[in-house]
Amino acid sequence: MNLRPATSADLELLKHWDEQPHVIASDPNDDWHWEVELDRTPDWREYLIAEMEGRPIGFIQIIDPAREESHYWGDVAENLRAIDIWIGEATDLGKGYGTKMMQLALLRCFANPDVIAVLVDPLVSNTRAHRFYERLGFQCVDRRQFGEDDCFVYRLNREDWHSENAE
Repeated sequence: MNLRPATSADLELLKHWDEQPHVIASDPNDDWHWEVELDRTPDWREYLIAEMEGRPIGFIQIIDPAREESHYWGDVAENLRAIDIWIGEATDLGKGYGTKMMQLALLRCFANPDVIAVLVDPLVSNTRAHRFYERLGFQCVDRRQFGEDDCFVYRLNREDWHSENAE
């Protein structure tokens, strides 16, 4: 598996994935504004496409939540990252792709020695995502309302990530 930058050439694919029931269920109220955002490359954000043998299978967004323009995360500490992740097609669920995608995303985040932790915000109702993040070492640290979405905030500290990946 590899991660590559998402570009405007991915517009139709991302719009298609956005319409899939499992993607809507995990992210029902966000409009990603793909037409505009795919052409922007702010230094606080990465849009990535995960590929298996050249076939796109999923999307990852990595942001610096302290610098992100919409202040979605509110007032947060410096040196954090936040990740959004999804598998595009339902037929690619349950194959370990999400785990591999998160491992690669976490490697990217923690490659910066200043990054102390990574945040994710699954819906409270998304128990499958909770188990997924907990298996990766994330711990639930808060429950917050993000717009219309009732979410848990999970955090993976660098120290916990190192111990998980040292084995």
